[in-house]
Amino acid sequence: MKKTIWALLDDRMGSVGQARGVLEALGEDYATTEKKVVYNKLANLPNFLLGASFLGVNRKESSSFEGPYPDLILSISRRTTPIARKIKKLSNGKSKIVQLMYPGKCGLDDLDLVVVPKHDRLHKIKNALYITGCPHKASLKALAEAREKWEPVFANLPRPLTAVIVGGAIKGKPFSLENAVAFANCVREIKQKIGGAILITTSRRTGDEAQKAIMKILDKIPAYTFLWGEKKENPYMGFLACADNIIVTGDTVSMCSDSCGTKLPVWVFSGKDWLTPKHHRFVQSLFDGGYAINIDNPQALEFVPKQRLDPSAEIADKINALFACVK
Repeated sequence: MKKTIWALLDDRMGSVGQARGVLEALGEDYATTEKKVVYNKLANLPNFLLGASFLGVNRKESSSFEGPYPDLILSISRRTTPIARKIKKLSNGKSKIVQLMYPGKCGLDDLDLVVVPKHDRLHKIKNALYITGCPHKASLKALAEAREKWEPVFANLPRPLTAVIVGGAIKGKPFSLENAVAFANCVREIKQKIGGAILITTSRRTGDEAQKAIMKILDKIPAYTFLWGEKKENPYMGFLACADNIIVTGDTVSMCSDSCGTKLPVWVFSGKDWLTPKHHRFVQSLFDGGYAINIDNPQALEFVPKQRLDPSAEIADKINALFACVK
């Protein structure tokens, strides 16, 4: 009989994407129900005040949390942890909790598995699994489906195709015009050497000035664009699936993890006075693991990844072990 899962999904799409990556890795041995979580103002309170409760939940707009209760609760953030703990309490301990991302010290004993990125440097946590990067949506299945859909769209572009994935400002660290120009120059220099086209996407955090500067420098390169504000279908997964190599900014764990999930050559741009110490540790972990290389490395064009980044599979193995059903 299949084990049952409740996935607590809120409005943070990055976390939702991580959860779905794990659920896909678990496969058909589990029956999953996605539980929509909508918060109220109390959700902003610290978890030690919320405890194991639904106090931070808008019960009218959220899914029902009535039994029968599942075998497993997938909690995706600090704010879903009190909900997961309350469900476990209502199930009389039947429901196990797998927590993606460290939720703080409160209630750790209730969690059966806590997935912690190595770059967070959080150690001595009970039942922790330390991973490189984060669970991502670039599964082999998702990439194959995206390739079938998007290959005809990019068919007339000269190869090699380089996916250019641009993030932007992070907490307290703007994406400066200087870094935007340096990034674009790196892309241009690489394309001058290897030829082909670019598949470029920017984000809300890139900023209008930086985006314009980047596109001006790259305007002579054949391109398919999906720039922030464009009203068309998002080709992001198609970019990852159809590219021959990837250039990505190091400001988001999710974009870099997605990129390294393809097992394509990935070149990471770190910029100047931009990334936080945590981001630098993360990017270095990708270099150390052979998943990616610094775009400034003299050997960047010769880089071949040693392996595919797949933390979702690691997490799925640990979940299987919780139920003594390791394959």
